Amino acid sequence: MRPNRFRMRTSRPSAAAVKRMGVAAIAAHVLSGCGIDQAMDPPVEPFDPAEATIARIHQGFAAGELSCVELIAGYLARIEAYDRRGPELNAIITVNPGALDVAADRDARRAADPDSIGPLHCIPVIVKDNFDTADIPTTGGSLTLAESYPPDDAFTVRRLREAGAIVLAKSNLSELARGGLTASSLGGQTRNPYDLTRTPGGSSGGTGAALAAGFGVLGTGSDTGQSIRSPASAQSLVGVRPTRGLVSRDGVIPNSSTQDEAGPIARTVEDAARMLDAIAGYDPADPVTAFGVPHVPDSYTRSLDANGLDGARIGVVMDLFGREAVHEEVNAVTEAAIERMEAAGATAIRVRIPDFDAIASGVAVADFEFRSVFDRYLASLGPNAPVRSLDEFIGRGEFHPSIRQQLESLAAIEDGLNDPEYRRRLFRRDTLRQRLMTVLADNDLDAFVYPHQRRLVARIGEPQLERNGVLSNATGFPAVTIPGGFSPPTESAPLGVPIGIELLGPDWSEPTLLRLAYAIEQTARVRRAPLATPALN
Repeated sequence: MRPNRFRMRTSRPSAAAVKRMGVAAIAAHVLSGCGIDQAMDPPVEPFDPAEATIARIHQGFAAGELSCVELIAGYLARIEAYDRRGPELNAIITVNPGALDVAADRDARRAADPDSIGPLHCIPVIVKDNFDTADIPTTGGSLTLAESYPPDDAFTVRRLREAGAIVLAKSNLSELARGGLTASSLGGQTRNPYDLTRTPGGSSGGTGAALAAGFGVLGTGSDTGQSIRSPASAQSLVGVRPTRGLVSRDGVIPNSSTQDEAGPIARTVEDAARMLDAIAGYDPADPVTAFGVPHVPDSYTRSLDANGLDGARIGVVMDLFGREAVHEEVNAVTEAAIERMEAAGATAIRVRIPDFDAIASGVAVADFEFRSVFDRYLASLGPNAPVRSLDEFIGRGEFHPSIRQQLESLAAIEDGLNDPEYRRRLFRRDTLRQRLMTVLADNDLDAFVYPHQRRLVARIGEPQLERNGVLSNATGFPAVTIPGGFSPPTESAPLGVPIGIELLGPDWSEPTLLRLAYAIEQTARVRRAPLATPALN
């Protein structure tokens, strides 16, 4: 039998021709005029760009089913159809105007030397718009920074490009990555594709909404509180907050030298692991990454094992479950996930963290560090920086109302690094690290598990409440959030609202967490694509 292939019904347009057509015309020509013809043997796994994985895309290239230009054009068509039109997700701030040119170059390189392409060849990446890109403005979602061009790429962006990925677009975020609403003065309010009346979580909600809607394959997120994991939980995605020191924060508009982390968001655990392979490593510009050097494996994908739950001991953190009616939907999904884990061979042990509420209520240090790190970032922009200090930024008054109160509080902190309360909070963070390690040791645990958020993600206009990001952001320990399931369907959420569960382990335990996450993913495959952004005809 001949290999399964797609056959294009019309001739393929050149990259220049596709670019001249514009994004709006790409859908008509590439996806309709160059649709899939099943006159040959039907493919075992039809290619669906909205849910495509890295492996499936590379399989398509190898089989001659599509080119890089066609792939990128298809994703641009989805952005055109669904971001400002259709459900109006409002996830994207800027589309990379050079994406098709880069795609054409990728095609040429692969044709000339197939062995020279990188592990993320032609994979479209949605970059949160607080990651520096030298060729596209880096705005933080702020009108004040709308025309800010950094001098170079963030370390993570550079690593992704070197691996062959294509920066497709910059995504909306909670302005300056402060908060969980994904609303900004430049980008407006992003909507959750599973329930258009709800937020996508945040602050990396634009990246999350874009990936959930099939605008790209991988996404960058930053996480000071829970900003990678919140949109992953709210949109049936995988989010990885790495150990402090594993991934460089250089070139990411900062909130905190202590709490900030950068990491992957993806639709599958395998794709998140592949992205982590590309971005983990030492960067002299972020000296804390020196601690990670001995702990970066050859590949995180090697730890993935569908039977990885067999024999695992996982602590269920009871302190992070709600006990009221508003928590019932999340609790039911989390308990069902734990039952699946046990059916796959894991042992679940219910645990509590001694004095958790008292300690965890005073561990956030970002506000004390913000002025110093933000002013330093602005200085790194050089003479063309739109503003040169936090005070000047606030003085402009060009920010979303949702962060006004935060900025006023930050302005009042003149010397946060020498504040006695800052020192007390650093001490509590060490105390919490010790408590968690003691519970892990006393119970011989491989990891902890808990719901990422105790209640469903908030409706637009309401605050994000009862998120459980503190165990990771207050300790520096790594955490992986994966789809757990959905709440019951409603009129506004026809599939239900996604609910994420989170795994957390000690420093440098990413291989263990990814192994467990992959095994959980394989037991049920609970992710479903949102109905608001179907395949384009």
